[in-house]
Amino acid sequence: MNSDFNGRRRWGIVKSFAFAIEGIIHSLKYERNIKIHLAVALVVIILGVLYNISSFEWLLIILAIGGMISFELMNTAVERVVDLVTSDRHPLAKQAKDIAAGAVLIYAVMSVMIGCIIFLPKMF
Repeated sequence: MNSDFNGRRRWGIVKSFAFAIEGIIHSLKYERNIKIHLAVALVVIILGVLYNISSFEWLLIILAIGGMISFELMNTAVERVVDLVTSDRHPLAKQAKDIAAGAVLIYAVMSVMIGCIIFLPKMF
């Protein structure tokens, strides 16, 4: 039998992963902010190795990095959908983009705070 308990084909999940990976790759190629976040993430990972951070600290770093990349991907998706719906400068389109960007900013500030809490005591 070629389907799961919902009657869907098993290849559906493979296609879902393929589409997700395609979206990530597209963002890595064309989105400047994703590249910046990944560069910062690489620096943080190197610092984590150099300062031999604990398992719990690694957990916090992984959540901060993964969340940051995820928020940035969602922000990009919101921007694309808004651009698809209208090319006009509409106040609601601006609000949607600004709100999504605000979510990214909040998570970025939280991530910096996590990094400071973990690394500043080790550096000074």
